[in-house]
Amino acid sequence: MVDIILKKGKEKAAIQRHPWVFSGALEKVKGKPEDGDVVKVFAFDNEFLGYGYFNSNSRVAVRLLEWDEKQVIDRSWYQNRLKQAIASRKFILTEETNTCRLVFSEADFLPGLIVDKYADFLSLQILSSGIEKVKTDIVEVLRSELNPKGIFDKSDATARGHEGLPIENGLLWGENPPEFLEVKENGIVYNINIAEGQKSGFYCDQRDNRKILASYTKGKKVLDCFSYSGGFSLNSLANGAEAVTSVDSSALAIDTLKQNIDLNKFEAAKVTTIQSDVNKQLRAFKDSGELFDVIVLDPPKYAPSRSALDRAARAYKDLNRLGMLLLKPGGLLATFSCSGAVDIETFKQIIAWAALDAGKEVQIIKQFCQPEDHPVRISFSEGEYLKGLLLRVL
Repeated sequence: MVDIILKKGKEKAAIQRHPWVFSGALEKVKGKPEDGDVVKVFAFDNEFLGYGYFNSNSRVAVRLLEWDEKQVIDRSWYQNRLKQAIASRKFILTEETNTCRLVFSEADFLPGLIVDKYADFLSLQILSSGIEKVKTDIVEVLRSELNPKGIFDKSDATARGHEGLPIENGLLWGENPPEFLEVKENGIVYNINIAEGQKSGFYCDQRDNRKILASYTKGKKVLDCFSYSGGFSLNSLANGAEAVTSVDSSALAIDTLKQNIDLNKFEAAKVTTIQSDVNKQLRAFKDSGELFDVIVLDPPKYAPSRSALDRAARAYKDLNRLGMLLLKPGGLLATFSCSGAVDIETFKQIIAWAALDAGKEVQIIKQFCQPEDHPVRISFSEGEYLKGLLLRVL
């Protein structure tokens, strides 16, 4: 195993159990590790810091996964980590919910591995060269622990390019998932498309927030922006919303939403689906004078890195300004950011700017976060990517 020595004074983050070691912190690499190899990391004074995955292509040169020098990083180690992660989510899976995230990368000490359970199928995203090297072992452990019908590789994220990895999308083991797989969350049924859907197939990170927001929608006129397969729309209908308008730019998302309305036997006449760019549609609503009681803004990641923060702030501000202008007095705006580079205080400041531009007084009445199957390690604040606010717009 290759030893890596850090520059003097660069060991603090590793000692504090932060899992990322940046390339600029490396003093010496004693050997020629291949990308994805497990290496031993030492401070400048030769104090052992941890084991981690090496990658020469990435700004994150080492992703630390173990701080106990006595541990051996072998198949048993991976099995124990996976068993711990799966066991911690068992309480989420009930008759009402058969989908959740089973493994959440650094939060579960498996940097670069995401595993989502969708009914009897598993969807994997492998985002680090270290996990890619042990993919066969990972699949075998998941197969023996969970006995799924199939395990699908959904490793098509652009993040793989930073690790020098090609995009992968295909069956790893067992049966291919059907084109539309039926899953249940909070008692609501969804058809999801693992192979062609966004991310790993479904956004289970909004499970709790969908239920919370739905409690405010009875008898209300709701606008669900970036609706995807309809999570907020369907929960609102289940709670007695008077009317729901769902907007998404994806034809597949709109088609899937329509199927989900039928699956749950909701009244289709209550729902208006619009395939359109959300910002363009919000401006059209503004021009026509249409107003809503509740608006959901759940956009994609505007800030994939801190370098994109300024541009993302402008996009969030304009989006929320438009949302505020489309609410009836006292209406509710549920607004979200899934960008890890945008912390909650920055997000609140952006909302304040949007309110000022819209000429609105705004009250924060609730703060949203990611659910228990997306835990945040106390030493890795970057894992806290999802944040949201429920606002009363006066």
